[in-house]
Amino acid sequence: MPKLFSDPEAIAEDIIRDVGTDLVVGLPLGLGKANHIANALYARAAADRSINLTFFTALTLQKPKPKNLVQWRFVAPVIDRLFGGYPDLTYADALRANALPPNIQVIEFFFLAGRWLHVPFAQQHYISANYTHASSYLLARGLNVVTQLVARRVVDGVTRYSLSCNTDTTLDILRARTEGRASFKLIGQVNSELPFMPGAGDLPGEEFSAVLDGPATDFPLFAPPSEPITDTRYAIGLHAAGLVRDGGTLQIGIGQVGDALAQGLIVRHRDNAQYQGIMKRLLPGPEQLAGLDTGSFDKGLYGVSEMVFAAFLGLIDAGILKREVDGVVLHGAFFLGPKSFYRSLREMTPDQSARIEMMPVSFTNELYGDEDRKRAARVDARFVNSAMMATLMGAANSDGLENGQVVSGVGGQYNFVAQAFALHGARSILTVEATRQAGRGPQSNIRWSYGHETIPRHLRDIVVTEYGVADLRGKSDTDVIAAMLRVADSRFQDELVRQAKDAGKLLKNYEIPAAHRENYPERIANALRPAREAGLLPSFPFGSDFTDAEQRLLPALLILQDAERAPLRLAGLLWQGLTHTPNAADRECLARLGLDRPANLSERAYRALLSAALARSRAG
Repeated sequence: MPKLFSDPEAIAEDIIRDVGTDLVVGLPLGLGKANHIANALYARAAADRSINLTFFTALTLQKPKPKNLVQWRFVAPVIDRLFGGYPDLTYADALRANALPPNIQVIEFFFLAGRWLHVPFAQQHYISANYTHASSYLLARGLNVVTQLVARRVVDGVTRYSLSCNTDTTLDILRARTEGRASFKLIGQVNSELPFMPGAGDLPGEEFSAVLDGPATDFPLFAPPSEPITDTRYAIGLHAAGLVRDGGTLQIGIGQVGDALAQGLIVRHRDNAQYQGIMKRLLPGPEQLAGLDTGSFDKGLYGVSEMVFAAFLGLIDAGILKREVDGVVLHGAFFLGPKSFYRSLREMTPDQSARIEMMPVSFTNELYGDEDRKRAARVDARFVNSAMMATLMGAANSDGLENGQVVSGVGGQYNFVAQAFALHGARSILTVEATRQAGRGPQSNIRWSYGHETIPRHLRDIVVTEYGVADLRGKSDTDVIAAMLRVADSRFQDELVRQAKDAGKLLKNYEIPAAHRENYPERIANALRPAREAGLLPSFPFGSDFTDAEQRLLPALLILQDAERAPLRLAGLLWQGLTHTPNAADRECLARLGLDRPANLSERAYRALLSAALARSRAG
């Protein structure tokens, strides 16, 4: 049985006594970090330079950091409500301040998107890795400690611990230990909010060397609230929903497009006529509907996804995720989500939770090992993941910038693209927003070329933007370019055509079909407006931890954020606000930010800007 502790400093001393002063500590990706133990080890090494401490981890979670008055007033109460009591990770604060002691290193293979740009130590010590390779890199570096948040359950007087949210790499390295390929101490920290998940991550106490358990070190789980789904992301999700076959297999990656896809599938299943009506308005020509899968889900889907999030529970509740594989409708490797998501998992009956099984990432992300069984289960698989940019010749950039700065990481994206080519009937679907706001205006995310690639063009398959679907697999460069042009924003199509023709990759007389020359955000907004007004496409389809006023504020804050990039747009917003009288709902939002009675010139300016942004957000 493991040694039991209630004091983080005491368990840190015990680890050093058992392992020595050269510590290579694995911290799980995302939610499963044992924060008190990690902080105690950090404090011990910071105070004693004879201790060499390396943290190997991914997706370090940090509370939001507001940048201006309005953001601060919006975020501060949310932080108190959703993250109050969550212990900050000391190493993350030191890393951001460039204040890590010389005997401590932090190595990550996946970043919280955009949070570590231009932080030199983090960028320099990032490891580019497929998710499935991370465990082997850990072992190669001499891993000797794994600390992990766990759930505890006593059955017939016997204590068991669940790896819960992070079976991903931990189960893979535990297998290596069982096979004699690794030697490390597994240290647990019990958390009362963590759901006890059955399956391979349900472990006996004997697997652990020590466990930290007590009220002083219990804390609320990190619970990032859901973000509102924009028209752009809903359009992408709806297009992708038409590519999913009844009786098939579904994987969804990180991001709001996943929520949009799931809600699109739910509308398709529950209100099929409405779904087809939405798609007829959204597609450039109604005849294109014939090429999509638009029926309801009689056989249902089986889910296998490295990340499990709230939308998957919505698909189970809607009767879509119901095709069982060995009694399971969803296999996952880690989970993260809002408080309501964790609560739903905790409150499931044993029969309900048995249908969701957490597995090692080697199971979800690869075919190796029990390959025949996996192939038989993963029929008509659709692997849906997000990219930041795509080139006209089908390459995708999902993790970094061409100057070498890492935005996030490769994660499991390549794994799923590779599976799509290895499985009969499977497809990789990469979703890309056609434009982004940068500087003073929009820029195209469909590029002729870009100096960094995550998925090379020889693995091009399907790319989806808000303007449609580009099916690229097995096609010539010129056909691929033509398909990508049809889903590019029309404000950038002419320049993209010119670049392709100048490179000799497109016929000089090629013209984009007229039906695809109306790729503008306004067309998307108009196409979705009836469904939005009918409540079929809510901003938060799977619930929200934001109040009603905060939900109304979020799109307005995005409008204000975009306007701040362009002085003329900001001035126009200010003028509109100075001449606008807010209604009762807007006054409630202004009061939420303490702007109902502005006390100075700065507050009066922010009140005007926000009043105008609220009015524009209602206008769509």
